[in-house]
Amino acid sequence: MAEPYLISVRGLCEFAAKHGDLDTRFTPSPTGQEGMAGHAEVQARRAPGCECEVKLQAAFGPLLVRGRADAYDPSRNLLEEIKTHRSELSTLPENQRALHWAQARVYGHMLCLERGLKQIELAIVYFDIGSRQETAVTETRSAEELADFFTSLCTRFLVWAEQEMAHQQARNAALNALAFPFAQFRPGQRKFAEAVYASCLKRQSLMAQAPTGIGKTLACLFPSLKAMGKSLIDRSFYLAAKTSGRQLALDALHRALPKQPVRVLELVARDKACVHPDKTCHGESCPLAKGFYDRLPAARTEAAQQSMLDQDCIATIAQRHSVCPYYLSSEMARWADVIIGDYNYYFDYGGMLYGLTLENQWQVQVLVDEAHNLLPRARAMYSAALRKGALAGARKLAPAPIKKRLSAINRFWRQAPQDDYVVLQEVPKDLIADVQSLISSVTETLAQAPLALDSAMLDVYFDAIQFARLAEEFGPHAICDISDGETICIRNIVPAPYLKPRLSAARSAVLFSATLSPWHFVSDSLGMPETAGCIDIPSPFNSGQLEVQLAAHISTRYKERQASVPAIVALMANGYRAQPGNYLAFFSSFDYLEQVYLAFQNAHPDIPVFRQTRAMPEAERAAFVGRFQPDARGIGFAVLGGAFSEGIDLPGARLIGAWIASLGLPQFNPVNEQFRQRMDALFGAGYDYTYLYPGLQKVVQAAGRVIRSEGDRGMVCLIDDRFAQPDVRALLPQWWQPRLIE
Repeated sequence: MAEPYLISVRGLCEFAAKHGDLDTRFTPSPTGQEGMAGHAEVQARRAPGCECEVKLQAAFGPLLVRGRADAYDPSRNLLEEIKTHRSELSTLPENQRALHWAQARVYGHMLCLERGLKQIELAIVYFDIGSRQETAVTETRSAEELADFFTSLCTRFLVWAEQEMAHQQARNAALNALAFPFAQFRPGQRKFAEAVYASCLKRQSLMAQAPTGIGKTLACLFPSLKAMGKSLIDRSFYLAAKTSGRQLALDALHRALPKQPVRVLELVARDKACVHPDKTCHGESCPLAKGFYDRLPAARTEAAQQSMLDQDCIATIAQRHSVCPYYLSSEMARWADVIIGDYNYYFDYGGMLYGLTLENQWQVQVLVDEAHNLLPRARAMYSAALRKGALAGARKLAPAPIKKRLSAINRFWRQAPQDDYVVLQEVPKDLIADVQSLISSVTETLAQAPLALDSAMLDVYFDAIQFARLAEEFGPHAICDISDGETICIRNIVPAPYLKPRLSAARSAVLFSATLSPWHFVSDSLGMPETAGCIDIPSPFNSGQLEVQLAAHISTRYKERQASVPAIVALMANGYRAQPGNYLAFFSSFDYLEQVYLAFQNAHPDIPVFRQTRAMPEAERAAFVGRFQPDARGIGFAVLGGAFSEGIDLPGARLIGAWIASLGLPQFNPVNEQFRQRMDALFGAGYDYTYLYPGLQKVVQAAGRVIRSEGDRGMVCLIDDRFAQPDVRALLPQWWQPRLIE
């Protein structure tokens, strides 16, 4: 007997019950955590005997629809669907109301079916996160009416479901027959791929350190596809920190899946996908939002016939059907097999892929590319700041009710310490209350007049929301500080409490990078499950391919940088003249880079040099990389840890050497010292966790640009006396054999 097609109640209703305009004005929605807390609070208010989180399911042909009803009171025969919100209910878009009632009626049908009820009272209970007040809207329906409604939804969905079942059957057959796209694996690549597959088989997460150049992208994606073919997973998420990482994944899948019935979807940020950036997302403003849900089915059907839904393909389909490309791609995230996107789609507060995984109870494998970047990115996701100047600027044009709230917050600044840097023991409670009042006031204004506020006020609004969320969850994983009497910040230090549930929700999460050690540092910082495995793939390269020089006679410490410039210039010039070609030179900051760059130009005007600049536009970054051609010559100056120290591929003569004038240690300042103290208190290794490990990761990443294949030869010169220290040497790749130079 064939397996039923599983669909959640929400998924069924999202597909079949929404109609009319796209409208995002009724925002911001509560976070998932706030929503769960709101549900729990409402449920706790119910009388004894009220049943909560009632598991229900019902079949319709091959469909099995399942979900959890929020609350059912048998004594009143009342079923409640709880919805949390932040704003005036009068402005709730019609498509949202239709969705909420559809869910309540489907649950009502299931309950009548299960318990033999003739009729039932249904209620949508709207719970205001700010005021903690409930508003209930009720109706009474007969079992027959609800059965008819359920039948109508399922009938609409059934054609799509049958198509999806056929797709999954064809997909699995193709993936089971799928062969590795090359004649053989690279050295180390098979071992890595086997570990990725085994992690999925065992329901285990994995930390994998694998050297640059073995083909990590394909070594992750290929076994994940094979696991999908065996129905071990429903979806594979490939998450990258940078655009270049997404492109590498797309290229690998183009090669691995020629004309295969596997849907690959690329997710891009809304501001990059938006066709009308001057308009807001609702039918009265944007023509693509007007009637969006009425045109979506045709666009969705066409998109489902494509195998490679990259941003260009999505944009073409969206244009043909006059729908928003960003929200079309969001819809297709429900139906794609492999999804490629940024970290934030799974790990952020409102991560769409994480939400879909929970909602649909998907079995997923999460592949995290260049995972050493996840720590700084996650810290940023779970940090927030309020700036005195921004609040004052927003206040000038704010409506009176909002201006009053901003003035209340301003009282905090008048009382705040004016020192350069102050750490508070907790987030001030009065400030939290004032920030929450501001959020409520702005939300009400936006609900009534979406275009009433300028961009400066909206920026403050979103900062306030993030600040209020993090204030509620403040703990040892964060600090609260004030800088220059102007900015109060909640800084995340250890994102593990936020990431751990997201990592645990996956059947398997694979974090991989060329620099992912020590394991305890990664696990402690990111919250890897206790059962997570780890694998260190030996390098296929040898010391004969890479000459590692150690210039220990030069110090690049901050106080000695000026004095180090002539020695570094001479070292680089001598190395270049001994073997002209393409080189990169990495420095700890733009200031240091500029000093050496200007001195080098003056001393050696015949040697071609070019440099990375601050806030370099994407076109200029592409031009910088484009300078590295096999027949070219010159030295590119770049910042360690920046756009050119990882994620770029310059094989063969395109890059034959690199100078790294820094240990990459984060700047010594009051903020990082607070990080060190907290890391020391939590893990007993404050200096290593804050400075040494992140710094050496950057060094090894930058050096990895030189040797990209077994045929490459090159040089890396490490410039600083501290590279000779045993604890530092121990963190460098084992196959390196540094030799001292004068």
